[in-house]
Amino acid sequence: MAKKANSWFQVQDDVLTRIRAELPSERVRELQRLRPWRHFLTVGRLYLQLFLLAYICWQFTNPWIWLPAAFIQGFTVLGFIILLHEQLHNVIFKKRHPRINTMLGYLYALPSAISSSQFTRWHLDHHANLGSEIDDPKRAHLSPKKNKRWYKLLYFTIALLPIYGRAAKAENLTYPAELTRKIKRQRAVNFAIHLAIAGGIWYLADAYTMLRVHLIPMTVFFPIAFILNRLGQHYWIDPDDPVKWGTRVDGSAPIHFLFLWSNFHIEHHYFPQVPMYNLKALNRELRPFFEKVGMPNRTYPELLWGWLVRNKRAHTNWDVTEPAEPTVHGAEAYSEPRL
Repeated sequence: MAKKANSWFQVQDDVLTRIRAELPSERVRELQRLRPWRHFLTVGRLYLQLFLLAYICWQFTNPWIWLPAAFIQGFTVLGFIILLHEQLHNVIFKKRHPRINTMLGYLYALPSAISSSQFTRWHLDHHANLGSEIDDPKRAHLSPKKNKRWYKLLYFTIALLPIYGRAAKAENLTYPAELTRKIKRQRAVNFAIHLAIAGGIWYLADAYTMLRVHLIPMTVFFPIAFILNRLGQHYWIDPDDPVKWGTRVDGSAPIHFLFLWSNFHIEHHYFPQVPMYNLKALNRELRPFFEKVGMPNRTYPELLWGWLVRNKRAHTNWDVTEPAEPTVHGAEAYSEPRL
């Protein structure tokens, strides 16, 4: 069997040794302490946000009112994926509750219509194989292979949905048959529920209301929220240092609110058992280490500028100038052999 590409599971021990030299293990254990009430407080806030924004989009036809609500709703849908992320890492309850945890996975996957089983396998494979161009499914199948601005912009649009679907399908081919069937069932059920919701809104109101309440948040604003979140994960990195295989994004209060603290992505890779509501504190504890290893904070405007204006490639060091690719045309491509 061929040796796997350089992956997180191969370097994790060394990375954690370097971090623990600066961050006491006792403090890490404190941050790993689970408070179920804190998780479900966030769940309640997110559901309140979901229904309140849907109500605003239903009641108001003035675009100056409903468009901002629909925009935030796109981030609300992303928030449920963050909750699903907590579920798959088992950082909700102090003790194991497999049945309840599984049901929460179905519940959290519904707003985005993804399969909880697919996301779980996809995400855990991403954790184990971070750094690999082959075995990390996100990098292998979802990251843009064409470094063209127009192609990158597609990820901010409804085109993200078939792009993600194609990426998931490619990775599904490597899964056991039973898991693949389970994923198909979950997707079919979630898609049917979304069709029923959209149809019900159309029936009770009209097509324009359905667009405002359901279709536009899902197809226009959710892709924007999704790709912004992804830009802050592993696009601006240092491939030569595993500690820097993620992007440091300290964020601000609005960012923490919109992204449910998921901007602290590299911190999560270091310590996956730290729940989302403690990631901000973990980030503060790690700042001296970040400064020591030369890992500066990035902002989302900075990431967007580098990604779309500077046209930097994913999973590379954006601080390093890439050599320009030579362009050869016509007769210039041919040279007489020297005698």
